[in-house]
Amino acid sequence: MRVLFLCTGNSCRSQMAEGWARALLGEQHTFASAGLQAHGLNPRAVQVMAEAGVDLSGHTSQTLDAFRDAPFDLVVTVCDHAAETCPVLPGAPRTVHAGFPDPPRLAAGAKSEEQALRPFREVRDQIRAYVAGELARLLEA
Repeated sequence: MRVLFLCTGNSCRSQMAEGWARALLGEQHTFASAGLQAHGLNPRAVQVMAEAGVDLSGHTSQTLDAFRDAPFDLVVTVCDHAAETCPVLPGAPRTVHAGFPDPPRLAAGAKSEEQALRPFREVRDQIRAYVAGELARLLEA
C-alpha cells in the first residue's frame, strides 16, 4: 500500500509519522509525507527522532503538489487543520484522522532547550505508538 501522512506544514508531525512508518513498516509498504503548505523541516523534530534511532535529516518539507501524479491508497491526517481542509486527492484514497498535538506550539515559552524538547519527545512517542499499533492494523486489513 501507498500511504501519505498529511499535516499543515510538513515540518514535524507528518515527518515523524513518515519516519516511524518507514522504520517500523517500510518493507511492506511505501510511505510519504506532505503538507498543505511547506514550512521547512523542524530541527527539533529531526533531533528527537535521531535520539530514537530514526534519521529524518535527508527529508524535505513538501506540499501535496509534489504528489499530484502519485496515487495513494491511504491518507493519514495527523493534525486537525489538515483533517478539516484535506483536499480531494486523485484516486479517492481512504482517509483516516490521527490527530496529534503540535510540538512547536506546546514548546512555545519554554525556558530551556530541554524543556522545549519535551513535547517533541512526547508527540514522537505518541506517533510511534500509533504507527506500530493502529496504522499497522489498518494496513493488515
